Amino acid sequence: MNYALRSLGARALSSGELRQKLGRRAERPEDIGTVLAKLKDAGYLNDERYAESYASARLDNQGHGRTRVLRDLRQRRVAPKLAEQAVEKTFAETDELDLIDAYLSRKFRGKDLPVWLSEEKNLASAFRRLRYAGFSSGNSIRVLKRYAAQADALEEIDEPDPRDAE
Repeated sequence: MNYALRSLGARALSSGELRQKLGRRAERPEDIGTVLAKLKDAGYLNDERYAESYASARLDNQGHGRTRVLRDLRQRRVAPKLAEQAVEKTFAETDELDLIDAYLSRKFRGKDLPVWLSEEKNLASAFRRLRYAGFSSGNSIRVLKRYAAQADALEEIDEPDPRDAE
């Protein structure tokens, strides 16, 4: 229990992350469930609150897209349905096109975007970066078309991502 409280004091953890940490330290594996239940009852462990605060922090502080935040929550062992609900709630009133514009201006600060994106390799690099940041390919191409006429070619090189079906 002390180790679990120290771990939660260091940073917020999902139940899955804490279960994994405790699994490496516990003398008896059957104690893990008891400790997690006590922490949940005391209000120290709440996956719903964790997922919502994590998603809003990633949106507000880093400006990441929906699929990146969802992928990160799943990596942090948040239940898939809970992660989807938290991301949906967080991104409900967010315009992805505005997010992409802000992301581009922040990541390529100091560059004249229309000139810089006129080079094919820079355009492809920016597109890959947007996709990794969790933005849909359609909206990424739509925004890049504002800066470079050859952004239409990105549709040919883009591989369909099953996460874009959302």
